[in-house]
Amino acid sequence: MPRKPGAWLTTTADYAATDWRQILWLYDELLKVWPSPVVALNRAVAISMVHGLQAALEEVDALARDDRLAAYHYLPAIRADLPRRLGRPREAAVAYRAALDLADNQAEREFLAARLAEAVDSGSGRSSER
Repeated sequence: MPRKPGAWLTTTADYAATDWRQILWLYDELLKVWPSPVVALNRAVAISMVHGLQAALEEVDALARDDRLAAYHYLPAIRADLPRRLGRPREAAVAYRAALDLADNQAEREFLAARLAEAVDSGSGRSSER
């Protein structure tokens, strides 16, 4: 078993060949020995790929009540990506703003700002396609 569930991704031929059920199982096993909210948040990404976006959103919303993640910008970033993928841009925009407020890495801030702009454009009926 890889030391990190994410290491499994690097052993697949391509993204489409990713065994998300195996990754979810690895996160389940990791949570048994290291019950971290960050591990649980990463597990939610695997849940989105195995059980769907709404199931993952419910997991992320439950994790949002954990104060240890209050300043962790990946929580609102993931919270934004799920409704974006569900076609709910206004909900995504709120979470992208929260992630942007917490992020301090310039590259991540640029990515989040671009996603926020896309969500705002989509939520207002304007196309973000260029």
